Amino acid sequence: GIVVEDCLLLLQNLLKNNNSNQNFFKEGSYIQRMKPWFEVGDDNCGWSAQKVTNLHLMLQLVRVLVSPTNPPGATSSCQKAMFHCGLLQQLCTILMATGVPADILTETINTVSEVIRGCQMNQDYFASVNAPSSPPRPAIVVLLMSMVNERQPFVLRCAVLYCFQCFLYKNQKGQGEIVSTLLPSTIDATGNSVSAGQLLCGGLFSTDSLSNWCAAVALAHALQENATLKEQLLRVQLATSIGNPPVSLLQQCTNILSQGSKVQTRVGLLMLLCTWLSNCSIAVTHFLHNPANVPFLTGQIAENLGEEEQLVQGLCALLLGISIYYNDNSLENYRKEKLKQLIEKRIGRENFIEKLGFISKHELYSRAAQKPQPSFSSPDHMMFDHEFTKLVKELEGVISKAIYKSSEEDKKEEEVKKTLEQHDNIVTHYKKVIREQDQELEELKQRINTLTSQNEQLQATVTQQVSQIQQHKDQYNLLKVQLGKDTQHHNSHSDALQVNGIQGEEVGKLKEELEEWKNKHELLQGQLREKNSLIEKLTSSAGGMGTAEQSSQTSKSGGLEHNNDLQKELEVLRNQVQLQSAEIFKLQMENQKLQLT
Repeated sequence: GIVVEDCLLLLQNLLKNNNSNQNFFKEGSYIQRMKPWFEVGDDNCGWSAQKVTNLHLMLQLVRVLVSPTNPPGATSSCQKAMFHCGLLQQLCTILMATGVPADILTETINTVSEVIRGCQMNQDYFASVNAPSSPPRPAIVVLLMSMVNERQPFVLRCAVLYCFQCFLYKNQKGQGEIVSTLLPSTIDATGNSVSAGQLLCGGLFSTDSLSNWCAAVALAHALQENATLKEQLLRVQLATSIGNPPVSLLQQCTNILSQGSKVQTRVGLLMLLCTWLSNCSIAVTHFLHNPANVPFLTGQIAENLGEEEQLVQGLCALLLGISIYYNDNSLENYRKEKLKQLIEKRIGRENFIEKLGFISKHELYSRAAQKPQPSFSSPDHMMFDHEFTKLVKELEGVISKAIYKSSEEDKKEEEVKKTLEQHDNIVTHYKKVIREQDQELEELKQRINTLTSQNEQLQATVTQQVSQIQQHKDQYNLLKVQLGKDTQHHNSHSDALQVNGIQGEEVGKLKEELEEWKNKHELLQGQLREKNSLIEKLTSSAGGMGTAEQSSQTSKSGGLEHNNDLQKELEVLRNQVQLQSAEIFKLQMENQKLQLT
């Protein structure tokens, strides 16, 4: 409703020419919230007056954020935000939709123009947009068809021209695509589809002066600050009529110019030729190669015509000045010095400079220089293009100086130019070398980073493996100690290691000897026990025979002798047992030492 309209007007006033408010609006993600406003239905019928007003204000709000008068950085960030949130895509949908009111369509074209102006990403997207037709056609082609159609509204045609200019602004890729549609190798011989180049040529040579002017300006923007495309455009050939040989586009432009068409048409063609020839010596040579061009220009400049023709005279003086300033002296009859002499004889230097000044003094020139968007109250006021005013400002002074320079000064200037060109070539060479070195350095840095990362990973792996090895060593030592203890407790017979120089076989022999001594010891112990038993029996027998001691003296003496013999034998056995026990103890000690070792 009306409240929304008032809010949008207030928001526009807050954002217009206010960088801080615009930054707040962008950083607050309010650009993303604008997208639902531009979602229109498929039927697009029943547009109320309030809806049209509110949508018109929203489009103007978008333009406030991406205005060419804003700081470039702020404009660029808003353009990128509008692409990423899908706002540009939504605007292109409205652009290609049917049933949209004319004023909304015109304002949408202007809005899309400024959203894509100077932003390569947005320009590339716009180049990929197709109209919903059968077969599908690029949006650029559809818009150019409207621009060169004299039945379309004037404001709509101006909006399309502005959109085309914004699409090509700082977009060499887009410029190349447009010029390529004019070159012989890319023209569609079947005629099934129309290209942007064909539309521009058709508009350039139509009977409608406004179409002539728009097509000439559009083609000039395709050549803006692009010397390569200026040279390529010299290859374009046009078929004028059946049976006649084709002529170049450059020649056809000069032919129409000399036929005395409308002022608007001639102004458009002269702006195109000035843009084409500036900073392109090859194009200047092609232009001067036609012997009719220089006499036509000098004749136009020398005449005293009315105020309406003064603009054409000024542009003719500019074109002739460009032919002198960018002349490489490759044509003997049209060298710089000869052209200056011609001006001196036919026109006069002062008169030439005066006619050249007609351009910048014109009221329409001042209007066009204010802002990029074409803004004209009527088709008759459509004379100057904003980018062309920059070219005039750049060349007017240097051409005036070039006219007054002597041949010696020209030679010096040529020498200076050659020196500068050589210096530029050297600088360009070193820049290329530095760029290659920077690239190599960057590759080496990346390689160093990669190797450093790999080294760190390997170091970590080595550290981990060292830790694991240490753990395994600790576990091994622990198991070794436990195994040694088990060997001691269980008298392991499987130890095959050398112990103090004694092999396992010697240990076995010692054990056998020990076992043999043990057996002998047990045998002696058995014999000792038997002797003790016998002694006890004899003793008891001797005690029982005490009462009969006197009865038999002979028996008594014989028993004593026998007892003494037994006592001696018993003593000998005991000594042997003690010696064997000592020997056994000694062997046991050696065995224990061997086992401990």
